[in-house]
Amino acid sequence: MRAALVGIDFGTGDFNASLEELSLLAQSAGAEPITTITAKRSSPDPALFIGSGKADEIALDAKALGVDIVIFNHALSPAQQRNLERRLDLRVVDRTSLILDIFAQRAKSHEGKLQVELAQLQHLATRLIRGWTHLERQKGGIGLRGPGETQLETDRRLIGERVKALRARLAKLRKQHETQRRQRGRNNTFSVSLVGYTNAGKSTLFNSLTKAGVYVANQLFATLDTTSRRMYLGDDVGSIVISDTVGFVRDLPHQLVAAFRATLEETIHADLLLHVVDSASPTRMEQVEQVNEVLREIGADHVPQILVWNKIDAAGLEPAIERDEYDKINRVFISAHSGAGLDLLRSAIAETARSAPGQSNRATPENEEQDDAFELAEVDASVDALPGALSEGPADHLPTSTLVGPR
Repeated sequence: MRAALVGIDFGTGDFNASLEELSLLAQSAGAEPITTITAKRSSPDPALFIGSGKADEIALDAKALGVDIVIFNHALSPAQQRNLERRLDLRVVDRTSLILDIFAQRAKSHEGKLQVELAQLQHLATRLIRGWTHLERQKGGIGLRGPGETQLETDRRLIGERVKALRARLAKLRKQHETQRRQRGRNNTFSVSLVGYTNAGKSTLFNSLTKAGVYVANQLFATLDTTSRRMYLGDDVGSIVISDTVGFVRDLPHQLVAAFRATLEETIHADLLLHVVDSASPTRMEQVEQVNEVLREIGADHVPQILVWNKIDAAGLEPAIERDEYDKINRVFISAHSGAGLDLLRSAIAETARSAPGQSNRATPENEEQDDAFELAEVDASVDALPGALSEGPADHLPTSTLVGPR
């Protein structure tokens, strides 16, 4: 699918880096970026977001290049999206829809599919009118009175009922996660969560530390589902639980943050966050701030954090541990791909675990057996947590790709 990318510079943030990220997002969704169209504005146009002149320019370029879809690097209102599609005579997708599409393609576990579907329905609820414009107004005359807004209201009610059912299922899964966390708490098991910007190397690091074999690819949002494994750190620390979580991105849709709250809560209840950073990225500090912003949004900003400066082989750095003025570890330089510095990272985790208040992490035969039982339920989020849950409701409610599917 040939795509035209559109970005408007409002004078905030790193515009070029944002456009590069949009291109990666489009490729991750299965589109082929053909051209990038940019402009500068002080504020969005209420009707078309970009103004009528720029809209006509995009229409001409798209026709000349055989573009199938136009992807905006911004969130569009339903009216703006509808007006643009009419003006361009092409399908228009905004950044929120693009990210939702990628999540729909990547979701593999039952829980992940439920969370993506919930986010999709919440986003769709604001755009229902686009599918029923022919039913908006009642026509006068005998035999010409259509159903009016009845169909639209019915559609809204059905979506509302589905959203309610999804939230109920996710609430049950949330209780199961809480039970697992309470068990780890009783066993004094130290919990570590990997967080970071998407494509920073979290899953590669997770595999290097645990030999888990989680899917790894050089693409945005390669993995969505949380995976947990135990890792042994020696007799003085014993076993800890380490979890790989979904990556973050700038302007992450609020629907996704809300829908994935059950998954992201793994970070809220962790004893330590390993914040993985792509040290070779020129926008690494901005990415760090974006991740910290999401952590604040979900209430995980209070959890102790160690910055893991990954990909040092690409950045020309050496393995090292950096401490602050109080001799606390605040940064570790590693390469998850080559393995350089992984021993330093393990020792940093062990040191933090030993000094954590209220932690008695030395493994015992009793809690080892209990951990094994709970690990079967938690080790991979792809295990269906609700028996028969997939069989409830029509099959077309499962998340689908909205970008590459039919209009």
